[in-house]
Amino acid sequence: MSALLTAEEYRAIAAGLALPEAAFIDGAFRPAISGKTFPTVNPATGATLADVAACGAEDVDFAVSKARDAFEDGRWSKLPPGARKAALLRLARLIARNAPELAVMESLDSGKTIHDCATVDLPETVHCLKWHAEAIDKIYDQVAPASDDHIALVVREPVGVVGLVLPWNFPLLMLAWKIGPALAAGCSVIVKPAEETSLTALRVAELAHEAGIPRGVFNVVTGTGPEAGEPLGRHMDVDMVSFTGSTETGRRFLAYAAASNLKEVVLEMGGKNPCIVLEDAEALDVVAAHVVNGAFWNMGENCSAASRLIVQSGVRDRLVARIGAHLREWRMGDPLDPANRVGALVSKAHFAKVSAYLDAIAPEAVLLGGRRECGTYIEPTVVALPAGAAAAREEIFGPVLAVITVESAEEAVAVANDTVYGLAASVFSANGRRALRTARAIRAGTVTVNCFGEGDITTPFGGFRQSGFGGRDNGLHAHDQYTQLKTIWLDLSDDAPEAVD
Repeated sequence: MSALLTAEEYRAIAAGLALPEAAFIDGAFRPAISGKTFPTVNPATGATLADVAACGAEDVDFAVSKARDAFEDGRWSKLPPGARKAALLRLARLIARNAPELAVMESLDSGKTIHDCATVDLPETVHCLKWHAEAIDKIYDQVAPASDDHIALVVREPVGVVGLVLPWNFPLLMLAWKIGPALAAGCSVIVKPAEETSLTALRVAELAHEAGIPRGVFNVVTGTGPEAGEPLGRHMDVDMVSFTGSTETGRRFLAYAAASNLKEVVLEMGGKNPCIVLEDAEALDVVAAHVVNGAFWNMGENCSAASRLIVQSGVRDRLVARIGAHLREWRMGDPLDPANRVGALVSKAHFAKVSAYLDAIAPEAVLLGGRRECGTYIEPTVVALPAGAAAAREEIFGPVLAVITVESAEEAVAVANDTVYGLAASVFSANGRRALRTARAIRAGTVTVNCFGEGDITTPFGGFRQSGFGGRDNGLHAHDQYTQLKTIWLDLSDDAPEAVD
């Protein structure tokens, strides 16, 4: 964990930041061809931070053409693995060197707390890039079993020009999850950051150029989904899109691919993730700490947030009391104050969406929290709901934990699986056999036992059902989505093929 500065030091950094505003294409910052801009706003204060280039289809065309030129001439795609590795390691070092400024930029743009930006997002971003860089020269191709007269080579080749579409909740970390394996594979990328959080992607692109990643290889087009995201998804010369975001928008990228060149699409989307606590769970205080972290980390703006607490009745009241005790440590306020654990939601529009769910919940169902302030702040809120309630089934993407009471482990699994999603889940039980059987019964891409988490960089991350498909982030599995398999068949025999009448 990185050392934290004081609130005064972070505010001083914020006051001196030079914020990027132009798109980054072919190794240089460039305004939108139309000259249009849009404001990016600090959700904690409502102040405009910068007027960012509002790219359109013509900017996407330009970025794709430059990415294609870079890919085809091999300035990156045909570099020896060790050379790509060295460049990515230089990028990781530059990000680490500029970590305080990037953490502040991320916090200002997203409302995330500086505590999380500095101690989680930045260190994990650097670690992710280093890990994928080190993997470049350690992923071997294969020789398939053939006959004495043949050799069958199975080789990986970069998929080509890739669109990387980012969410607003973890702008830097999701950027690293995608560019790490994509650049390691030799692809050229066009990054489309979320409209709400464009700044750190632009700064990292500038650092990538400084690190020696050639022009045209790492491009960033900023703008709205309809104006920049859709043209990227429909582009006939984009070979693949990796998307992280809402299920609704993920559907659109499948439609864009079907309507254009049938480009490959990898989707990592929403979740309504269950946290099952069985009545034999030990150390309820520790369980409560995991539940609070899982539900309210990053203000619940997390696709893998543990937003459904499915708890056996015999332990429910004691667990809720301990959750309340831990929540007293989660102070809400200025994101640049490292003492605060709860910052602002990303926008007034998102605040209104989350508030609408809270407004629909009966006051007597609110067990803890519920306070709202300043149009973007919502206190961590715990509500008791039946399993079929909207707030217990739909992804709120905010600091709202639904407590659902069950009578047995079997009922807990049935409630956990009664969802269109399947991204992540947690199980707490002192009985190892029961915990493992429960974990195996839950339909989700990641299931943690006696903890909340997402695995780490070595483990694949992705979901079942409407939480996504097509590939996985993290681990060596992440490299698969950015490569194509090619078979090269060598005939060693001296015999000519038989004539065909």
